[in-house]
Amino acid sequence: MIELELDKILSEARKDPALKERLLKTRKSDEPVEDFCALCRSLGCQITAGELFTVGMDSSDAKLRSVNGGGVNAIDGWDDAYEQFFSSLIWMK
Repeated sequence: MIELELDKILSEARKDPALKERLLKTRKSDEPVEDFCALCRSLGCQITAGELFTVGMDSSDAKLRSVNGGGVNAIDGWDDAYEQFFSSLIWMK
């Protein structure tokens, strides 16, 4: 599950300031998402750009399927796992 992979990377970055800086540096590249995913994969976490962007949509879809068509509203938007990851990374100590 991609959420577990992202949590693993955050946990490792909390212990390793050099890793935190490497992750933050990917945001300034020409292909930030691809470079972020490549770095994660080099660390043993199987994260792809496609999975990263569909994680919120998958949760929304699962919510709609769980009620079997009964009166629940779709989520207007979904969380951006990539941006949430970096928000957590930037603010963690």
